[in-house]
Amino acid sequence: MPVQADALVGNIDVTPVRDRLATSARILKSAAELLAEQGFQNFGINAVARRAGCDKQLIYRYFGGMNGLVEAIGADLAGWVEARMPENSGGGFLLTYGDLVERLLVLFMDALRSDPLMKKIIAWEMSDNAPEVRMLSEARSKALAQWIDRVGGNMQPPKGLDTTAMNALLIGAVQHLVLAGEAAGRLAGLSLKSDKDWQKAAQAVSKLVRGVYP
Repeated sequence: MPVQADALVGNIDVTPVRDRLATSARILKSAAELLAEQGFQNFGINAVARRAGCDKQLIYRYFGGMNGLVEAIGADLAGWVEARMPENSGGGFLLTYGDLVERLLVLFMDALRSDPLMKKIIAWEMSDNAPEVRMLSEARSKALAQWIDRVGGNMQPPKGLDTTAMNALLIGAVQHLVLAGEAAGRLAGLSLKSDKDWQKAAQAVSKLVRGVYP
């Protein structure tokens, strides 16, 4: 049932500012939850409005429609990285570029494991080249790059290495591990079910990083 505070008179939104902010946040949260549960197949203005308990016209007013709503979800991924991958977590100082990449991958792996929507986005990237999927993928990549810039500061990668290609392969490996753990609980003989299994996987990822960035 629509929340009564979400009021439209003609084409004018007369909802108090505080309630407008709360409503837009509720719409965004509902849209993300709907995506995580059902994917883009059942993702639309009407479905989001029902989930959020608001008039669908408010989605057009606050987000400009579906494209704007997807853009808002993508923009929210920056907040996801900051919340799930705190810059001061992990302990110890980052002395080398290898330290930086190792921390990024371990934190990213832990964050992915607990986030249904992010796992869905990554799975969609492998099977769907729709503009909405690309938008979310690019937003995540940008957020991770910004994390590296913030945490790494003026830290320079080793010379003579294509760090873009190397990091893409390392991030891809972590993403595949998480998706395989979600779908089958294992990958190529490696069990991915218990916390102990994932600690073993994290140790292997760290050793792999050290092989690339000694």
